[in-house]
Amino acid sequence: MALVIAGDRSGVGKTTVTLALLSYLSQQSKRVQSFKVGPDYIDPMFHTAVTGRPCRNLDPVLTSESYVQSCFSRHSQGVDYVLVEGVMGLFDGISPDWRLADERVSDRRELNFLFADFASTAHIARLLHLPILLVLDCSRLSTSVAAIVHGYRTLDPRINLVGIVLNRVASDRHLELLQDALRPLNLPILGVLRRSEQITIPDRHLGLVPTDEIGQLEIIFARLAHIAKTCFDWHHLLPLLQPTKNSSIVHSSFPLPHSPIKIAIARDRAFNFYYQDNLDILTQLGATLIPWSPLIEESLPDDIGGMYFGGGFPEVFARQLAENQLARHQVRQAIQSGIPTYAECGGLMYLCQQLVDFEGQVWPMVGVLPTTVIMSKNLTLGYRRVTALQDSPPIEIGQTFWGHEFHRSQLTSSPLKPLWQIKGYKSNTRTSTEGWQLRQLHGSYIHLHFGECQNLPKRFFQYCYRQRDPL
Repeated sequence: MALVIAGDRSGVGKTTVTLALLSYLSQQSKRVQSFKVGPDYIDPMFHTAVTGRPCRNLDPVLTSESYVQSCFSRHSQGVDYVLVEGVMGLFDGISPDWRLADERVSDRRELNFLFADFASTAHIARLLHLPILLVLDCSRLSTSVAAIVHGYRTLDPRINLVGIVLNRVASDRHLELLQDALRPLNLPILGVLRRSEQITIPDRHLGLVPTDEIGQLEIIFARLAHIAKTCFDWHHLLPLLQPTKNSSIVHSSFPLPHSPIKIAIARDRAFNFYYQDNLDILTQLGATLIPWSPLIEESLPDDIGGMYFGGGFPEVFARQLAENQLARHQVRQAIQSGIPTYAECGGLMYLCQQLVDFEGQVWPMVGVLPTTVIMSKNLTLGYRRVTALQDSPPIEIGQTFWGHEFHRSQLTSSPLKPLWQIKGYKSNTRTSTEGWQLRQLHGSYIHLHFGECQNLPKRFFQYCYRQRDPL
């Protein structure tokens, strides 16, 4: 067993409720494993900061249904409690016709449902046979709450809604109206959060501000733990949070090379969007991941065979990145010398000639890509079906993957020989091209999860191995 935290829509307080529960359990010195539905990077950072255990993403689009099940089972072992934070509204997902030809959909009945909820919170709950706790924003509701809860409870008879959390309750009288309306439904209220007890976590253009940039984070977690202690029905919650024992877990294994390969991975406030599974897979292959900071370190780690630049917020730290000229020079030299390099989104932006921030200020970047990145108010967001148009260290021409795009920037020029042909998640979406391949560099806005495409990290690792030991 484990518990899924869902909402009737985005912005109702799922993350606050999740972090409050995680904070309280961690305060009791319990081993807590968390998961996040979807491709998000920032919410898992908060989970990890609270529990001390890497949060895992559950995304059947970027991986598969079977990978979601194996990932959940594997990481739910040996812990006291398990919690899954949902995404958007409970049933918000992908159109059921979006991947009819994709063999990774294990249950074709999922595609025949009445609405588009593939990869939704409800889909994950069904896939893992988990109960759901529904969070409701009651700030503009009273007795109408019953209609909402009744609808969410009965729309899909396959889900198991075990309780609700009333968030942003204004007063005792407001709570009485909500309780009276919900009583005939015979569904327990397992949490009540008052409007006066709200905790605001700062956000910006791509969601919450990452944990590394928030001061006094432990104070926030302590306040959340206190709210959880006083506002939730732990007698009913704790049994729902306890994991089911599973002795049939299969662990992936890879033949290790004679000696490990060092891969420099950019990890600081500017670059911190990484799926933990990706890092684990590279480590299992034999890579030694060496964290370093393009913000503050003037040189790359010694004796590296490759470089990995994840996403993040280079636009927020453009001045510091630009001022660290020695680091930019070393990265440029390394790429020009043929060091295999994998760069996603923010990493791609860092490798451009210049970055123009939201205020219009222009900052020099590494300069290996002949283009400038300009920040924009327009959001590019969504799953992408990408097909390789040429070889690069991690991919071979003709290979196809599912990826995700999430950024507010654009490039001033396109590559003469683009890396990817791109389609959206619906087959009739207009195609486009994107991505750069220069020397041994793979640079793209597309985020990839290695879970179901492990040939990608294997190939990248082999390139890194050959770079260090060419014979």
